[in-house]
Amino acid sequence: MTLTIEAAEALSVLELRQYTLHPGRRDELIALFEREFIESQEDLGIRILGSFRDLDDPDRFVWLRGFADMDARPAALSSFYFGPVWQAHRDKANATMVDSDNVLLLRPLGCDQGLQAALQPRRAPGAALRADGVFTITVCPLRQPADDALVHAFDQHVHPWWVGVGGDLLACWTSETAPNNFPRLPVRENEPVIAWLTRFDDEAAERRHATLLQASGCLARPQWWQHLSGAPTQLRLVPTDRSALRRRHSQEG
Repeated sequence: MTLTIEAAEALSVLELRQYTLHPGRRDELIALFEREFIESQEDLGIRILGSFRDLDDPDRFVWLRGFADMDARPAALSSFYFGPVWQAHRDKANATMVDSDNVLLLRPLGCDQGLQAALQPRRAPGAALRADGVFTITVCPLRQPADDALVHAFDQHVHPWWVGVGGDLLACWTSETAPNNFPRLPVRENEPVIAWLTRFDDEAAERRHATLLQASGCLARPQWWQHLSGAPTQLRLVPTDRSALRRRHSQEG
């Protein structure tokens, strides 16, 4: 199943999932995930937007999945986790994991116009590989849930600098404040954040961006910093073979 632009536009809830794995077992989980857990979730209305290796942690697997809305989430997750595919493969998947509870429940903040354009037809298993760029997800903890003042501060003091030094900002999210309606899977509740997704052609471009951004000082400006409860964190990610989020190519093979 291919994620369409129409499907992506309809998503109003996303999960940012970070898994800590046993040493040396990330490729094992990714192979299982890409073979068994993509289409089996998308057939139930869940959208698997991206799956990634963490550049800075060889034992971390990161992925994004979306839902039409909060009401659709519990039924879709119940169908998957109590269904035949997960039941058949869960022991093998769980055996690779140390922790799978680092999950943020997010909703779009209105600056995700580039996300739909970035989604590409998913490769078939075993397709020839290409260099697929680098993505970053920046997460800023907030003193309180996002409000108009935060959005204004982001628009005025972060966004222009972020894209002005070469970042291809694809999407921006803030915490979904509704309670977790599938408690079988824990999420980090009562931790308000703003997070955004950026794409780069390669690691060198990402490092240039980080150097120029640090020189700008935009993330340390009082008008922005006053909204944060702590320092931002950043995931530096490379797509797995079948991720729908990849660097755009002029042609797909």
